[in-house]
Amino acid sequence: MIATVSPERVSDAATVYRPAEPVDLAATVGVLRRGGADPTFRREPSGVVWRTTTTPLGPATLRLAQHADGAVHALAWGPGAEWAVDGVPELLGEGDDWSDLDVRSVPLLADARRRNEGLRLTRCRQVVEMMVAAILEQKITTVEAHRSWAWLVTKHGEAAPGPAPAGLRVAPTADGWRRIPSWDWHRAGVDPKRSRAAVETARVAVGLERTLALGRGGAEVAMRLRTVPGVGVWTAAETSQRAHGDPDAPSIGDLHLSTLVGHALIGRPVDDDGMLELLEPWRGHRQRVVRLIYRSGARTPRRGPRMTIQDHRFH
Repeated sequence: MIATVSPERVSDAATVYRPAEPVDLAATVGVLRRGGADPTFRREPSGVVWRTTTTPLGPATLRLAQHADGAVHALAWGPGAEWAVDGVPELLGEGDDWSDLDVRSVPLLADARRRNEGLRLTRCRQVVEMMVAAILEQKITTVEAHRSWAWLVTKHGEAAPGPAPAGLRVAPTADGWRRIPSWDWHRAGVDPKRSRAAVETARVAVGLERTLALGRGGAEVAMRLRTVPGVGVWTAAETSQRAHGDPDAPSIGDLHLSTLVGHALIGRPVDDDGMLELLEPWRGHRQRVVRLIYRSGARTPRRGPRMTIQDHRFH
């Protein structure tokens, strides 16, 4: 059952964000959703987005509703409500500048850009949460990783504050991730290598969150994220894309991405080196180009049976 918010229900914090450029709410924040059963994210048929967040001030529930004029009305509940509301502009792409990205020479990209003018890169400011979720996706299928995420958040998170939809949960705090017993990691389908990396991420949470002060990603951010044992180039990129809003961090080491980029841009699969060569003309915007490729509807031809277990991503 989906909860609704009446005008009489007072939120703990609220704002109306009127972006200077068009913003597509669903396309921008959708990358934060970890599968259809993600207990931290819900999208109603009306387009209203509910999202929970673990903030420095405590848990928060955020409700985002985009009106016909493009304005996004945000309501938040919980101890972290003010923090969540303050972050709405960056969550919806404020500061993500696409103005000097020129994709006119590639019809597929030009068409995707034209049809997705409201696409922005989110900056959710949750380094630990994004990194733990990415760690769970190392070396297994996305379906399995999403199942693990949902199980762990449901079991070890807490109920979402306010009038949230039933089943919405807040992900564990750094201390909460550290306290998960080994048998629950096992029950969630997370092997010891990944659980150790997640626990180590939580252990150095303060230092990781400080990387937000360095801006929207970049080499220094990537280097600091990769100091966590078990975190490599792929996991660092997946983290900085979402937490920092990094516009130039393609997920190197992903089995499927290089093949997709190759088929989209030159009609044949390539490896990571080939993908980087293809994306080089857009250095500084490479993650934006990847997002456009995903939004273009480009697909890779299926050949033979689909992989069912491991995808062997670099971590």
